Amino acid sequence: MDKFKSGFVAIIGRPNVGKSTLMNSLIGQKIAITSSKAQTTRNRIQTVYTSDEGQIVFLDTPGINRAKNKLGEYMLKVAEGTLNEVDVVMWIVEATTFIGAGERYIIEQLKKTKTPVIIVINKIDAVTKEEVVKAISTYKEAFDASEIVPVSALKGTNKDELINTIFSHLPVGPQFYDEDTITDQPERQIVSELIREQALRQLDKEIPHGIAVVIDSMKERSNGQIMDINATIICERDSHKGIIIGKQGAMLKKIGTHSRYGIEKLLDIKVNLQLWVKVKKDWRDTDTLLKNYGYHMDT
Repeated sequence: MDKFKSGFVAIIGRPNVGKSTLMNSLIGQKIAITSSKAQTTRNRIQTVYTSDEGQIVFLDTPGINRAKNKLGEYMLKVAEGTLNEVDVVMWIVEATTFIGAGERYIIEQLKKTKTPVIIVINKIDAVTKEEVVKAISTYKEAFDASEIVPVSALKGTNKDELINTIFSHLPVGPQFYDEDTITDQPERQIVSELIREQALRQLDKEIPHGIAVVIDSMKERSNGQIMDINATIICERDSHKGIIIGKQGAMLKKIGTHSRYGIEKLLDIKVNLQLWVKVKKDWRDTDTLLKNYGYHMDT
């Protein structure tokens, strides 16, 4: 314990490369929501990994890509602002030899920081070993990283090697959190994210980009056996509201059923979940509404 290491690690990458899946895998518990759609992670989610060797505080940032509206600007500011506040930047990429515009944009941002960068080549379970070797070579040429570690977030491949690599770049330091702490996210925020995740998964294409979830109330019954949760799904158009509710409420019920399962697992209690849908036009471009839904530009 005399050489206990600790530090902060930013997880960055363009949308859908598996950042949240990797963080959940490293922590061993689901904190960040995952889906195949862009803009899944909107806030910086902080999670904690503690072992005898030390403590790593992971910051899972929104995917870095060019902003299209105020919500996009907020997400970009959160992601890029994290790079200089941490001890290590973990850049997640896919096992490919093609470096597109999104990755090139990230390279430009990383060149501006002095923070050590570990490139993590994810999804190696989906390609051959030869392709992994080629991908490592491609990224070595594209950016002068401190380390390159190939992993599979889904299968947990090379998880220990990645943790050891991170520790090798962290300073000797104090334990910031108790060993049983895995996140500083308020329960309400994780619950709202779990509901948003199911909306992302169940709904078609463009609609999920325009939704937010607000927890109106969350109260445990006096018998301590059931948690009553009321939540509102915010969308941008009346037509979207109809789709979210579905025929005779079928889609809203489906979102609620799947959400409840995840929430019960998280809270370890039976949940009575009531969902509502409200229309707030152009909320993603309205400062006051962005703040109301938990997106603060000054954070």
